[in-house]
Amino acid sequence: MLLCLQVAGDWDAPADRSLWEELLDQLDGVSPLIEDVRPGLAFLDVRGIAGDALSHMTKTRAMLADCGRALRIGAGHSKIAARAALHVGDGVVCERGTEREFLAPLPLELLEIDERTIQRLKLLGVERLGDVALLPHGPFVRRFGSAAAGWHELARGGDRRPFIPRPHAVAIEASIFGEGHAADESAVFFAIRMLLSRICADLERCGKRAGALQLSVELENGEALAFDVPLATPTAEDRTMFALLRAKLEGTTFPAPVIGLRLGALRLEEGGEAQTLMSNVDFDPQRVAVTIARLQAALGKEIVRAAIHPAHRLEERFTYEPFTVPRREPLTAVPAHEESKLVPQLRLLRVREIPVRLRGGEPSVVDRQRVRQCSGPWRITERFGAEKDGGRDEYDVVLEDATCVRIYRQGSHWYLRGVYE
Repeated sequence: MLLCLQVAGDWDAPADRSLWEELLDQLDGVSPLIEDVRPGLAFLDVRGIAGDALSHMTKTRAMLADCGRALRIGAGHSKIAARAALHVGDGVVCERGTEREFLAPLPLELLEIDERTIQRLKLLGVERLGDVALLPHGPFVRRFGSAAAGWHELARGGDRRPFIPRPHAVAIEASIFGEGHAADESAVFFAIRMLLSRICADLERCGKRAGALQLSVELENGEALAFDVPLATPTAEDRTMFALLRAKLEGTTFPAPVIGLRLGALRLEEGGEAQTLMSNVDFDPQRVAVTIARLQAALGKEIVRAAIHPAHRLEERFTYEPFTVPRREPLTAVPAHEESKLVPQLRLLRVREIPVRLRGGEPSVVDRQRVRQCSGPWRITERFGAEKDGGRDEYDVVLEDATCVRIYRQGSHWYLRGVYE
């Protein structure tokens, strides 16, 4: 059984959002499984908890008796059923097996369809959920898109949407402070290993993985330093974390002995890294991250990579940005219609002058090959309003051997710029 809870009021102000979080914390006394849909609306999963729907509603009202806002509760065996019961009235229960009949007289807004689509449906005489349920599935989906499949199922009383409990805040950190100090790196790294063993044990108990680490170092002279260590993929493996921390600290000189360490795990996520079927041939993102950290520590410079951005001139489309290890995504099947979408990529070549013959102002022979198709010209200048002689005209041409190339004319000379692949 699910409860759908609605608390009246405006939730835009930061103070109101803080109040909503407090209310959700209080509802943990009813059920630890709470889906926070938006401020003012939530679902509670009370399955497996002793009592019927009415007793759970009574307990929920008692928990929120001091909130000072109007409260409505509905119950059902699915999200759509509980939401529909809430719409019908406070304290209403939609019994299992009656969902389709219960939903039939209710308005389309219950499905949270956008207003424009609702108006289109009403022009077709579809004004209630019962009307949606009677529509033929195929034509309805073809006309209104893939989202219509979900609307159709919900209108018929089916609801396969997963229940997504709100995450609870978990702080995982460990610290070492005491008398004495560490003046050499071996003692510091030994202490970090101890902290990591405690951190990883807590992560395993919570079923979490850390996406980043934060190390705070307190020195004997009162100075405090902080080091942020992002992880390429969420992990709870202490060896990987230690390698990254060590690489981060290599080359760092402390002005005074270390008297305290605090290590925290940040960006906690459920589970771990999704492995592909042939993971032995994939690169190891953690090793790449360790290598980058060591290079940065050794060179004292940030590691960058080339990136492509939209720009007017070809030369301006290439920039350098900090290198980050991409998160590995699980392999998914490519739809057949996507496989056929080949997007040609322009591979730049070393610029060289070529002979070009014109016909009607357009290239007709390029580098001793006839032109089968020509697009252009596109006027490229250094900047807006530049002198005419400072620009060039670019063309894309398909040659008789089916090669597609980019050429340009600057003054009276022609040059080959690149080839499409």
